[in-house]
Amino acid sequence: MSKKIDRGFVFFLVLMLPALCFAQRFEDLEKSVTEYTLSNGLKLIIMERHEAPVVSFCTYANVGGVNEVKGITGISHVFEHMAFKGTKTVGTKDYPSEIKAMHKEDSLFNELSKERQKGNRADQEKLKKLGDEFTQAQDQAGKYVESNEFGTAVLEEGGVGLNAGTSYDATVYYYNLPSNKLELWMSLESDRFLNPVLREFYKEKNVVMEERRLRIESSPYGKLFEELLATAFKAHPYGEPLVGHMSDLQSFTRQDAENYFKAHYIPNNLIVGIVGDVKPQEVIKLAETYWGRIPRGPEPKPVVTVEPEQLGEHKTEVEDKAQPFVIMGYHIPSATHPDKPVLDAISDYLSAGRSSRLYKTLVKEKKIAIGSFGGPGLPGEKYPNLFMFVAVPSKDHTSQECEDVINSEIEKLKTELITPEDLKAIKTRTRANFIRQLESNQGLAMQLTYYQSVWGDWRELFKQLDEINQVTAEDMKRVANEYFQKKNLTVAELVTIQ
Repeated sequence: MSKKIDRGFVFFLVLMLPALCFAQRFEDLEKSVTEYTLSNGLKLIIMERHEAPVVSFCTYANVGGVNEVKGITGISHVFEHMAFKGTKTVGTKDYPSEIKAMHKEDSLFNELSKERQKGNRADQEKLKKLGDEFTQAQDQAGKYVESNEFGTAVLEEGGVGLNAGTSYDATVYYYNLPSNKLELWMSLESDRFLNPVLREFYKEKNVVMEERRLRIESSPYGKLFEELLATAFKAHPYGEPLVGHMSDLQSFTRQDAENYFKAHYIPNNLIVGIVGDVKPQEVIKLAETYWGRIPRGPEPKPVVTVEPEQLGEHKTEVEDKAQPFVIMGYHIPSATHPDKPVLDAISDYLSAGRSSRLYKTLVKEKKIAIGSFGGPGLPGEKYPNLFMFVAVPSKDHTSQECEDVINSEIEKLKTELITPEDLKAIKTRTRANFIRQLESNQGLAMQLTYYQSVWGDWRELFKQLDEINQVTAEDMKRVANEYFQKKNLTVAELVTIQ
């Protein structure tokens, strides 16, 4: 007598097989990692994966928005735009002539800034004259630029995914190449940090200022997020806008940027992740040759400002002719805190995606919102941050109604244990999402460097599955009670005006 096979169960196995196989190979992945530190402090994390003749590279600079001070906010983001401008030999038609033209640019910009700072007392004729001369100087410097030479060199050698990103916690440069182009990467990438040239600096500042106009000043939701952070963080630099204040973007100079680069983008503040078809000893030998040329710098000043305990609920509003919107942000610890896996589990249960309790309640059942999402890690994770809940009220419903439902769901989590079935589903999804991040060489390179920077040890990456498995319903109840308190809350609401 044959047994009937449950097709749904078979389909589930087919979907889960890659994740299960990956989990089984997790220990083997950890064993394939080689760590090496050059004498100048640059740390290499190398993982051998010989399935295909390709390599993924990630250069992780331990510098971001949190390292900025008033007057230069947004400068880390500007470096993202400067990432591919080249060096003394790449990106220029005539470097000696170009550097003279750039000095002329800087001189005129300083004069222009000095006159602007006079405010109402500024000489308008002088401003116009200096502005015209500055534009001419920019045009002259631009004649020596070989546009996108760095990117073209990478693409012509089979490179893909050339990009960079800036966050509050880090600046990351990454791309992929065929494995026989390892030395090319060593040469190009190290040269970016040995001989950087901040060409077209003022042009790119204008691009960043336009980003600010579009993402913040012309976006009611951008303004709301900015107000939330400024209200929630009165001391810590997480409260400053990552894109920068407009007045800072207008004012800081190329010299300010060069000083910032020298202080932070140094080998002892960099981690390089290399994952793919490589031999560690060859990587180390080439790194000694190319990266070893860069002198070690003084250790960057750490972020010492600690956000003081919040003593009561904070509220802020933005008025605009736009759809109502509400954000609730609770202060939580950094990513290295033992409660982080529990907070991730709460995020999955309450606020992450269409299967979450809040989406089901707010959007599907009560229909008082057209969207809901949230989670920990706003705006960064290296330092204590926010767990946010977001809701977009539907027509004829209010932000307060959404807040009431969110508070109700939080209260249930604080007073009742979730079911074993729900906990099992949370762990299954969390494990799958975690493993999905590590399926590619690029994902592994980024995660290895991230864990090395934030945790201080890349090996913590390979402990995450165990951390997920150890979360209990009692943990979720305890953590909800500890952090989701009214005095720990900041609410930002977009109020619609006619």
